[in-house]
Amino acid sequence: MPQSEANPAAGRCLLITAGPTHEPIDAVRFIGNRSSGRLGVALADEAARRGWRVTLLLGPTHLAPTEPGVRVLRYRTTSDLAGLLESQQPACDALVMAAAVADYRPTATPDQLAGKLRRENRAMVIELEPTPDLLAACSSRRRPGQVLIGFALEPEGELLASARRKLDRKRVDAIIANPLETMESPDVRAVAVLRSGTDRDAGPAMPKAKFAGWLMDLVEELADAAGS
Repeated sequence: MPQSEANPAAGRCLLITAGPTHEPIDAVRFIGNRSSGRLGVALADEAARRGWRVTLLLGPTHLAPTEPGVRVLRYRTTSDLAGLLESQQPACDALVMAAAVADYRPTATPDQLAGKLRRENRAMVIELEPTPDLLAACSSRRRPGQVLIGFALEPEGELLASARRKLDRKRVDAIIANPLETMESPDVRAVAVLRSGTDRDAGPAMPKAKFAGWLMDLVEELADAAGS
């Protein structure tokens, strides 16, 4: 039996982003967030066990995949991640954007980034500018048959409405909506809002390693439907 028939995942490529971004204020300080990258790492391991070729774009976190077949490329800033996505997206059959990308970054000058801002006995104002919309950029250059999945992290009461708006705005195949409590937690409770117009509830909160299996089932379902 050919390998592709024995293992439907054989030859398929999954690109995953995971972890936070660190946007520098100066040479030693940054604006970041509390994302651990745990879910993206668990997803990379699960996909590799299923036979996918996996590339994990991993931000500043101490975590790392355990499966030897996972290819890891590291980033620090939103700009770093944007460059990696531009170079890596063309080869993938599915992209899961699980990273917690900063919405804003300091407008630091090269001199500030090379040195250290000194403490003074007065208020300091840090000007911020919006970062590029990475998911929208990936959507704009997607090729036929390529599956794109984003995430929405919102307060419980706004979760599904926000996810549906994001789904339409970004033009992706699914948004995984999960409440703010998911950040840094070992467990996740999520709903997949699908381009088909349906919602797929993952059920009660579960460890992120177990949820990775649920999410990979969805990735494979969408990839099959897209013909990837």
